[in-house]
Amino acid sequence: MRRSALSTLLWLGCLHGAHAQEAPFGLSWGPVDTVPKPSMVDREANITVLTYFHDRPLAAGIDTDEVILEVCRDEGLQQVIWLSRPLSEAELPSRYEAIYREGVRRYGQPQTEPGAETVSWPSGRALLAVRKAVPGERRLTMLARGDHYEACSVAHQAATGHPASRHASDLILGQTP
Repeated sequence: MRRSALSTLLWLGCLHGAHAQEAPFGLSWGPVDTVPKPSMVDREANITVLTYFHDRPLAAGIDTDEVILEVCRDEGLQQVIWLSRPLSEAELPSRYEAIYREGVRRYGQPQTEPGAETVSWPSGRALLAVRKAVPGERRLTMLARGDHYEACSVAHQAATGHPASRHASDLILGQTP
């Protein structure tokens, strides 16, 4: 198995480790004491977004383009998003299939909509999506959420008028907020 596919599978394996409080990349859901220095920081209401580009720790895998951590003021780390580098049509199926099989092994059959390129495992609070990148290439996106994400989203909506999930939806759909 290629190193890039292996690192992606390891990331997925971290989504639902032996302890319920484990988050991807060796992080824990909840309060955050220390994280590697991000490439970029953004804040909106109760959420601080830490973005790591492919040249930073957490996003150093061969197929990784970005890793995004969403840290909520009261709930701590509650969402991790992994974005692959743009993949050619030839590369995409094998990388998608490996991640999909591991998700099924861990969480069972996912929920999906006919024709959609997004699957979710509600029991694992995980999602795998394919989105368009540059012409002729697509990108894999994986998302994992902590137990208290909904409380964070409710507070975010009270402050901004939109749920926190809007940002991830825009990212997965390739829209600019």
